[in-house]
Amino acid sequence: MLSQGTFQACNAPINDQCSKRFLNSNSIWCKKSSISLSSSSGRAGSGLAVATNETKSKQVAYEPSLADRLRLGSMSEDRMSYKEKFIVRCYEVGINKTATVETIANLLQEVGCNHAQMVGFSTDGFATTHTMRRLHLIWVTARLYIEIYKYPAWSDVVEIETWCQSEGRIGTRRDWILKDCATGELIGRATSKWLMMNQDTRRLQKVTDEVRDEITAYFPKELRLAFPEENNGSLKKIAKLEDPAEYSKLGLVPRRADLDMNQHVNNVTYIGWVLESMPQEIIDTHELQTITLDYRRECQQDDVVDSLTSVEPIEDVGANGSAATAPKDVDKSFLHLLRLSSDGLEINRCRTEWRKKPARI
Repeated sequence: MLSQGTFQACNAPINDQCSKRFLNSNSIWCKKSSISLSSSSGRAGSGLAVATNETKSKQVAYEPSLADRLRLGSMSEDRMSYKEKFIVRCYEVGINKTATVETIANLLQEVGCNHAQMVGFSTDGFATTHTMRRLHLIWVTARLYIEIYKYPAWSDVVEIETWCQSEGRIGTRRDWILKDCATGELIGRATSKWLMMNQDTRRLQKVTDEVRDEITAYFPKELRLAFPEENNGSLKKIAKLEDPAEYSKLGLVPRRADLDMNQHVNNVTYIGWVLESMPQEIIDTHELQTITLDYRRECQQDDVVDSLTSVEPIEDVGANGSAATAPKDVDKSFLHLLRLSSDGLEINRCRTEWRKKPARI
């Protein structure tokens, strides 16, 4: 499977560098028992070693783990961002014969976690620092916004770059850029906001100076945004969907597999629940271009969820700026609401924009 996807995605002459890296990745890692690094920011698990006076004559090296050898990721030269390449697997492709939006969201999460590990943060939580683990603190998603310009197909190779920076005093943001490895074409962008929660009390709290000092060492020195445009879609507020909704899917129950290592429903699961109430005629004729999710409440294993969807009112399109905030080829827009079946409390607000499916060749 790996070799087949490699040859299909990287044989094009324009992608000779990508091809060589994929085909030779194992041998390259095996030959490189160590890499010298002048900064002390490298972690043991990253396959980096610090050269000191005692090791000038004989370098003491860390032996990369099997995951390090197979993972096709690396830090940028200034160590302010991280890039990784992924092959789209057959089980990550949906009815359109391209990667699903859940696949894209999972890859964003994966590269973010790998970035955190590369700089020395926790392997037992989503990018928790040493101080956060000591104080039983975790990161939770507050907002996720994704724009997809072209969906990769089975065996395509996607390169994702990610970086973090501060978001006021109460959280952080993580951005992503997605490219087709074979052509270098920009195929998507994404941004997210994260807040800190006490794992025991499940209450949000401000990012402490101690935690901020730990993470800002890996933030770009100047503000860098995946969406630098004014009035871009990631800034658009989501209006609450009022009853009665036009479409609904009631009684959704979290599976055990939907729970993440922080003991709540993983944020990608909500995307699938949102799409469950989309009208079938839209699924048949359109593909998702943008999705915005505002996470308002945790969902636990025993909760029962209702998914509601309605066409977005025309007067709401273009709020927070102008209609130009939406990509030009958007054809349909919808508002969504996930709520607890028991008491109607909001779990998640969502907005989606859809374009007509491209013609198949």
